[in-house]
Amino acid sequence: MAVPKLHPDEPDIDEDLVRGLVDEQFPRWAALPLRQVRSHGTSNVLYRLGDEHVVRLPRVRGAVPDLAGQRRWLPHLAARLPVAVPEPVAEGRPGRGFPYPWAVHRWLPGAIPEVGSLSEPEALARDLAAFVAALRRVDTAGAPAAYRGRRPLAERDGDTRDVLHRLAGTIDSAAALNLWDDAVRTPRGPHPDVWLHADLQPGNLFVKDGRLSAVIDFECMGAGDPAVDLIVAWYVLDGAGRRLFRDAVGLDAETWKRGRGWALTVAAHELAYYRGSNPFMARTAERVIGEVLRPG
Repeated sequence: MAVPKLHPDEPDIDEDLVRGLVDEQFPRWAALPLRQVRSHGTSNVLYRLGDEHVVRLPRVRGAVPDLAGQRRWLPHLAARLPVAVPEPVAEGRPGRGFPYPWAVHRWLPGAIPEVGSLSEPEALARDLAAFVAALRRVDTAGAPAAYRGRRPLAERDGDTRDVLHRLAGTIDSAAALNLWDDAVRTPRGPHPDVWLHADLQPGNLFVKDGRLSAVIDFECMGAGDPAVDLIVAWYVLDGAGRRLFRDAVGLDAETWKRGRGWALTVAAHELAYYRGSNPFMARTAERVIGEVLRPG
């Protein structure tokens, strides 16, 4: 059975295709079992290969350059971060009708956090703050520009207003627009660009015994506005957790306000785009918007 598509012009992907690619290009793994990984990711399709590896196949052409970026930068970041991150193992070539390069990474165990029923919410809030702070301390020399945060928040103004108007009836658009106005008007101040993950959402985080154990999906990584990685406070945490995270991460009120704006614009675009194709992403985005509009 082909993997359901989320975007226009996705190639057909199924187990037979992946089995053929692996067996032809990496015959040493031909005997390993292969099975699709249930994932809420939107850029790649995942297949677990044996016990130790995962095959990642881009869904869209725009995800292809990320393969080289992750191969270059993930080992560098891994040595400087407090939890596990993906380890690139091999890169495959287009073949058997699949048009893009693809990758094999080391398998990372863990479960995504169940937002709303976290077993260790305070500890997880501190773990997330420690991850963001550690990433922020990594030297940005030579770093690529992040997918989000390389340009000012205000450059998203027109598109964000449009999508917030289109979501009227699904969200409180008037309150969202007021919050957005405030975030866009807030100056960035003296903060330089820092290393960002730039997509700290539940599906990109693994927990074990309630604690952060790994961060995955670095496709958006690079240098940019430190406010961007604050989106995790609304994507994963409740009000009490956000307060702990905010105190631990150590950024000023203006950066926090812009972080709230980033969470709003990202979630609004995801809700509008995925509400007909990816229920998990749509539910997550709608919940995030509710959290963003909550006082505090």
